[in-house]
Amino acid sequence: MTSAEQPGGVPLRVVSYNVHSQRDDTAALAAVVRAVAPDVVVVQEAPRRFRWRQRSAALAESFGLVVAAGGLPSLGNLLLTSLRVRVLATRCQRFPLTPGRHLRGAAYAECRVGAAAFLLAGSHLSTDPAERPGQAALLRRELAGTTLPVVLGADLNDGPDSATWRTVGEGLTDAAVAAGAADRHTYPCADPRRRIDALFVDPRVTVVGYDVVDTPQTRRASDHLPVLADLLLPVAG
Repeated sequence: MTSAEQPGGVPLRVVSYNVHSQRDDTAALAAVVRAVAPDVVVVQEAPRRFRWRQRSAALAESFGLVVAAGGLPSLGNLLLTSLRVRVLATRCQRFPLTPGRHLRGAAYAECRVGAAAFLLAGSHLSTDPAERPGQAALLRRELAGTTLPVVLGADLNDGPDSATWRTVGEGLTDAAVAAGAADRHTYPCADPRRRIDALFVDPRVTVVGYDVVDTPQTRRASDHLPVLADLLLPVAG
């Protein structure tokens, strides 16, 4: 067993965060992420337009991380990793466009940390309730196609009692429920009353800890509160 492994697997610290297109206090945003020292960050509303590569790299650098996948090709979903995580392959997905609506999509990165391999994924579903079911089904279909343990961070724009949530979470573990923290709301940050930001993991992944980081700093950083989880990944066979 290496120093990066524990009896239950390989530890991984994950943040999933809708950063509100960096329209709020960017210094607070960077400080929030750096303070929790994650291995991976799944970002929603990341740069997706003019100079998106440079802006994505600058966001990653502000967090002390590097870009793994996403940006414009995944329509604002961005996967960031520490140097502890090795990225083996990446891909992006775009959902069909409904005329008059925003394009949406997802980002995926096959990763390895220590002796564990996993699929890191991120998505941000539509605010339109008519679009969400189809997008949820396409996201779920893509996740079902991998044999790797999945770690998915997503802004579903829907709550745990919705068909959207059930579709995306089929066969996966809701990290908040596993940690007994399903009452921790994520949006809006000024008065959190909805849990629309989800972290799902493969049943082979152990949820060690889960938190919605609610501090004066996170309330300045975005209109969503970040989701933080400590996981143990299964050692690859």
